[in-house]
Amino acid sequence: MTTPQEVLKLIQDQNIQMIDLKFIDTPGTWQHLTVYHNQIDESSFSDGVPFDGSSIRGWKGIEESDMTMVLDPNTAWIDPFMKEPTLSIICSIKEPRTGEWYNRCPRVIAQKAVDYLASTGLGDTAFFGPEAEFFIFDDVRYDQTANEGYYHVDSVEGRWNTGRKESPNLGYKTRFKEGYFPVPPTDSFQDIRTEMLLTMAACGVPIEKQHHEVATGGQCELGFRFGKLIEAADWLMTYKYVIKNVARKYGKTVTFMPKPIFGDNGSGMHCHQSIWKDGKPLFGGDKYAGLSEMALYYIGGILKHAPALLGITNPTTNSYKRLVPGYEAPVNLAYSQGNRSASVRIPLSGTNPKAKRLEFRCPDATSNPYLAFAAMLCAGIDGIKNKIHPGEPLDKNIYELSPEELAKIPSTPGSLDLALSALENDHAFLTDSGVFTEDFIQNWIEYKLVNEVKQLQLRPHPYEFYLYYDC
Repeated sequence: MTTPQEVLKLIQDQNIQMIDLKFIDTPGTWQHLTVYHNQIDESSFSDGVPFDGSSIRGWKGIEESDMTMVLDPNTAWIDPFMKEPTLSIICSIKEPRTGEWYNRCPRVIAQKAVDYLASTGLGDTAFFGPEAEFFIFDDVRYDQTANEGYYHVDSVEGRWNTGRKESPNLGYKTRFKEGYFPVPPTDSFQDIRTEMLLTMAACGVPIEKQHHEVATGGQCELGFRFGKLIEAADWLMTYKYVIKNVARKYGKTVTFMPKPIFGDNGSGMHCHQSIWKDGKPLFGGDKYAGLSEMALYYIGGILKHAPALLGITNPTTNSYKRLVPGYEAPVNLAYSQGNRSASVRIPLSGTNPKAKRLEFRCPDATSNPYLAFAAMLCAGIDGIKNKIHPGEPLDKNIYELSPEELAKIPSTPGSLDLALSALENDHAFLTDSGVFTEDFIQNWIEYKLVNEVKQLQLRPHPYEFYLYYDC
């Protein structure tokens, strides 16, 4: 559906009773308000539906809390998890006082990034293809009280369960770093992932594949086709929603927390990206790995601004427990073709220019996708506009380099507070274009420092699970 009239007709024709309005808060969690179908009319798609924004993280004070959520007709799908017929629609946020789009709404920021690309004349479409990994657990417990603090996660597939009494224990436990990807019965999540994938398709996400991932303890990944910046972010939020709810149906739980298990691979969100104009791809050419000069400059912008980018694309303290050498986590700011030890990989995709793209491997799925994609696009555009060449490629296994060789390669920040400090010192590439406002950047940094970094400095480690498990 592409018009309000088509959505309203669907509501009538299919006797839809409830309309579930979803929007994303600053950290990246979907919030929702459900209204009876007669509360939605054509004005809902232009003026919006009113709500109280004072309780949304990082948004309004109580003295100026009235806001409106504006429905996007392109995002309508029937929710497969609701008992009564319910239509889900994603919204962007407006200021009712001025009628202007709200500068702290992540989806609004993403739209401004798309508009900025068009205004430069460099291209008119930015494509993104995120690959979000996750864990499926059977049991998750964490607490912090006056006398104890702990966390406990468990999976029937976990290597640590080889000796557990399961009446009977059949012995099919994925060994550490060997989950990519044995067939069933070692892989016990085939049917669950298939149901997740097909449910995503029913919600309008263009599905591609599903498979087990490297780690023991139920690490998995589903794949969907790349899309335009905003629709790719919409699809990713639908992806997370579907996966968590299907898992719950099976009595299991899902987390996108980057590093929930010690000693095995963490979960990332590698982001494939490219720029097109007038329906033609612009990243294919005769330079290194079949890339164009524009693509190399885009990579230059990503690498130059990577420390600051990670303050948005890797926004949790737990993100930096994944970004350590030895777990296929890209900590070295270099680029290379087909090389998963570099932070920017150019996939070996043949000679078709439509397939030419780069993959930024640092981000993880605790990030807000609208903010993460917008920030990466701004960094890439800055690289193109200022002709920032990325230097020579590093076509080596970076993890096998000597300490002297590694010392010459820039690396990612080692903690969230360091990444936020980099963002504080380097964000003109985000704000000069007007995509991000200075107000948003300062609010983001303050929110993260006060509510996460400082809180975790005051409390023991289990508090990290409290903050991030449901991301």
